[in-house]
Amino acid sequence: MLNFNKSNENIPIVDEKLKHVAFIMDGNGRWATSRGLVREQGHIQGAKNLRNVLKHCHKLGIKFVTVYAFSTENWGRPESEVKALMKLLDFYLDDCAKDAKENKIRYRLIGDMSVFSDNIKEKIAKLESISDNYEITLNVALNYGGRAEIVHACNELIKQGKTNITEKDISDCIYTHDSPDPDLIVRTGGDLRISNFLLWQSAYSELYFTDVLWPDLSEYDINEAVRNFYSRKRRFGKV
Repeated sequence: MLNFNKSNENIPIVDEKLKHVAFIMDGNGRWATSRGLVREQGHIQGAKNLRNVLKHCHKLGIKFVTVYAFSTENWGRPESEVKALMKLLDFYLDDCAKDAKENKIRYRLIGDMSVFSDNIKEKIAKLESISDNYEITLNVALNYGGRAEIVHACNELIKQGKTNITEKDISDCIYTHDSPDPDLIVRTGGDLRISNFLLWQSAYSELYFTDVLWPDLSEYDINEAVRNFYSRKRRFGKV
């Protein structure tokens, strides 16, 4: 049952049914162009709003958050936009390293990191190391694709000598193996698809779609998604 914060009845407080929320952060480019700005400005604003969203999720009591930051398909975007995203990633990693201790967030970068520069890979390794002992986890999906993740897990199991692969084997080898499967996946921006995101993990996730663009996603919008989640009956294939 959904409870409410006694000091503010508009703020839902979650229980063990909602441990993990994942976000498909869509709409940064449209947010910018609708304001006469270049698309890169939308990504900057989106990165700023990620901090707000994360803080509110933690205030609600959600201990695991995953965000879709850059997919394997995003390399096909205009070169100037990709360069701007890589520059933003560089700055973002620096900021995360500075405030990881203050916010007590455990950072995990998931996806194929091999394509990034040595500088980026070193920053990722440092960020994960210095934040490793914190209980609140943020998984940031970079150069990520759900199908590629499953292929990666299977290849890792083959390297281990596995000849008969089980579901548990794959679950133990996917990038989010140390996080529970997402209970709720929220997509902003109005599109009604999951775009190759957490395909293995989302088998029984509840899906929530909103027309709100990612940079505009507010505490109210997150509360609405949480309330909607608690209005559903999760059967997990049962009656």
